[in-house]
Amino acid sequence: MTVKAVPFGLRVFVVGAILRLIPVLLLRHLGIGLDDMYQYDMLARSLAAGNGFRWYASQDLEPLQRYVTFDFSGVAYDSQRGVPTSFRAPLYPAFLALIYWLTGAGPGRFLVARLVQAFLSAALAPLTYLAARRFLAGNVDTEGQGERAARLAAWTMAVYPILLLYPLALATENLFFVLLLASFLVLLGSATPPQEGDDRRATVGFVGAGVLVGLTALTRSIILPFAGGAVLWGWFVVRQRRAALGMALAFGLTIAPWVTRNSLLHGQLTGVETSLGYNLYLGYHPQGNGSFVFGPSFDLIPIVDDLERDRLGTQKAMEFLRASPERFFPLMLNRLSFFFGLEKRALVYFYSNNLFGYIPFPLLLIIALILFLPFVVVSVSAALGTALLRRNAGTILFLLLVVCYVTPHALILAEDRFHLALIPYFAMVAAQFWTAGWTALGWRWREGGAGRWAVVLAVIMAALLIVNWGWELVRDADRIVPLFGPNGNRLHFPY
Repeated sequence: MTVKAVPFGLRVFVVGAILRLIPVLLLRHLGIGLDDMYQYDMLARSLAAGNGFRWYASQDLEPLQRYVTFDFSGVAYDSQRGVPTSFRAPLYPAFLALIYWLTGAGPGRFLVARLVQAFLSAALAPLTYLAARRFLAGNVDTEGQGERAARLAAWTMAVYPILLLYPLALATENLFFVLLLASFLVLLGSATPPQEGDDRRATVGFVGAGVLVGLTALTRSIILPFAGGAVLWGWFVVRQRRAALGMALAFGLTIAPWVTRNSLLHGQLTGVETSLGYNLYLGYHPQGNGSFVFGPSFDLIPIVDDLERDRLGTQKAMEFLRASPERFFPLMLNRLSFFFGLEKRALVYFYSNNLFGYIPFPLLLIIALILFLPFVVVSVSAALGTALLRRNAGTILFLLLVVCYVTPHALILAEDRFHLALIPYFAMVAAQFWTAGWTALGWRWREGGAGRWAVVLAVIMAALLIVNWGWELVRDADRIVPLFGPNGNRLHFPY
């Protein structure tokens, strides 16, 4: 069998998996760092052991006691099993727990989880290919161009540098990205107007999408606005009202068991997770800039009572805002700047804390460019590619996803890693621009009216991205310049 005889989706998946397995195997003895990873591991081990969704058992407290003194007042603390919690969404810890239950929760559990995540992350490439074929079908002139663009988008996801490293992290992104893309794919398929008498197919598609979006929300609840938007999209844009109601019902039934569990746990109506107050506290803290702030990030951690932490965080955030209301819009702009920032935070943190040892300046510069430039190329190309999109259900769904995902981050908390969830969709639009070329923008301009406005807005978006990165390099020069110096690996910058 020749290589060309192998289906493209399988080929791009295999390449993506191999590239992701390389860092996993090279760093097979790597432990975990950062609070998030430690918390997900705690929850997963508790689930795998049959103790439920609990954390901070006595054996887990020992490594943390020199950093944090926890307040267990107001909760029923079981030193052997820990404390039931609703702070984190449940699906990613459950995903890890399944791996631990099947393969063991011993010292080798991190390697096994990373191996599974490498294959899971590699699925982004064929999923992007399938989604791009459907999405671009209504936005390109020929089927051949659509196929070429879909393949380019898939290869982008297969080789995107920072995504090759994400399986190393015990982070929700590894599951969230795949579930969100699968939801988008199914929704696109459901947007095709059914033939007469084929309403059942549309309903089944929307119900399936409702389940997938529900699972996505159980991984990261930040996607909840998109869930509501997708139902409205099905009702008003696709005009499949019964199917849209089916999606809403399927979504509600998917998240209902966990919402019920959290509500019973706290004795009041509670959502998928109770982390909003904590994030608002960081997002509006006087010492903050709209992104994660290391010092204040520890202020609420000692509070083990989830409702009290959430209440206090929200209350303090409102106090910060009332004391300085003029900070609201600057902070929102800051968050947009961070959200669309260069993907440098991981490099700055891990290299400055000597994870890789000293790296000579030329090699470190090459590594930095490999990590930073892909987002520059993809996002600028996507911004220009938006001028080529046509008004149809797929385009509206794409814009809805971007707006519903970016807006909560602009209002609450933002980091550069948060934009990674949108890379598959940016890659699709960018690939359309790559295959159509600059001449397509010229044709769009010559259409006049709406075509010219589309080109102008696309150029403005691309220019804003470039200006933002220039400002970012100036703003963070006090970190970036020393990082490339002789002691850059020992600066110990906080995350």
